[in-house]
Amino acid sequence: MKRILHVTRTLNPVFGGPPDSVRMFCVAHIRAGNEVEVVTTDDPAADFSRIPGAEVHAFGPTKPNYHYTPQLEPWIRANVHRFDGVIVNGIWQYHTVAARKAVYGCRPYVVFSHGMLDPYFRTQYPIKHMKKLAYWLLREAKNLNLANAVLFTSEEEKRVAAEGFPFSNFRRVVIPYGTIGPPEGDPQQMKREFLAAFPAVQGHPYLIYLSRIHPKKGCDLLFEAFARTAPPEMHLVMAGHDETNWRPELDALAARLGVLERIHWTGSIRGNTKWGALYCAEAFILPSHQENFGIAVADALAVGLIPLVSDKINIAPDIAADNACLMEPDTLEGTIRLIERFNAMSAEERGAMEARGVACYQRRYALANSAQEVYKALGIA
Repeated sequence: MKRILHVTRTLNPVFGGPPDSVRMFCVAHIRAGNEVEVVTTDDPAADFSRIPGAEVHAFGPTKPNYHYTPQLEPWIRANVHRFDGVIVNGIWQYHTVAARKAVYGCRPYVVFSHGMLDPYFRTQYPIKHMKKLAYWLLREAKNLNLANAVLFTSEEEKRVAAEGFPFSNFRRVVIPYGTIGPPEGDPQQMKREFLAAFPAVQGHPYLIYLSRIHPKKGCDLLFEAFARTAPPEMHLVMAGHDETNWRPELDALAARLGVLERIHWTGSIRGNTKWGALYCAEAFILPSHQENFGIAVADALAVGLIPLVSDKINIAPDIAADNACLMEPDTLEGTIRLIERFNAMSAEERGAMEARGVACYQRRYALANSAQEVYKALGIA
């Protein structure tokens, strides 16, 4: 039996990938017969600061931006001897520095970058990149270069990671990544739970967007393409946390396009409500400009839902190679083609692609082998 410590800034599910990843890997560790604990900079009173089967140590609240908390490093230093290895989730925040200072030379550690080294951010936010470059030279390069490995979820993420950052001498390892998949239970009951929570959707076929509401996700492209190509009876469900308060601008866009009444906002949805939303949908759509993995894409495959995705989602080419999704560039024209191609598919073609999607999920993205590969990267397999 192994004992694993996860270090992460937050378990708050509204922040998407990293919190979801920690929760999923805790499940994988426990299923592998191992013990896992998590240390975060969250407020210990927060409802999300709990994971069934794993002890969570929360040391917030923290200072804004850098999320510094003075208790974090001393706790890790005092307890690291109890663990066989440490997994650090995310970069650019204090918890990565605290983990490296407390763990290096005592126990092996790896860092999950969670897409935070993608060159998209350098080109899209050049001023912020200059700040990150200074921090990279001061702290982050050392945090990663001293790790046993930096972990990526696809070959594409591994290939492009840290472009624009010098002294990137870290070991790169791709880990088979995945999701837990839908819970056991009746999909029809999950559908009923979703429709009871959002009765305005009842009776309307819809495409579902399930991700953060953020400019990098291409929501504006989606609205434009939906207005131009979706048949009048088709609606659009926008499920996700509005991280940048973008909704008022998107609502104004939808009103100008004449589709405001066909768009349903749910906010962040989880559990049976989320799965019910997926089970009820006609297809999943995400025209993102950058996505290092795309957990919601894998979840869509798991329930037999066809993903309509951009080629900037790192796992999209693999899914397309399995003929289990529709993929186009992250442009307005590409997003229009996604919807047009889906509209043109016959019922038989859709059914065949849905079946290939489930098989693709089971082969590529079910969680089974992930924990063991992490242990290999730590050198404790």
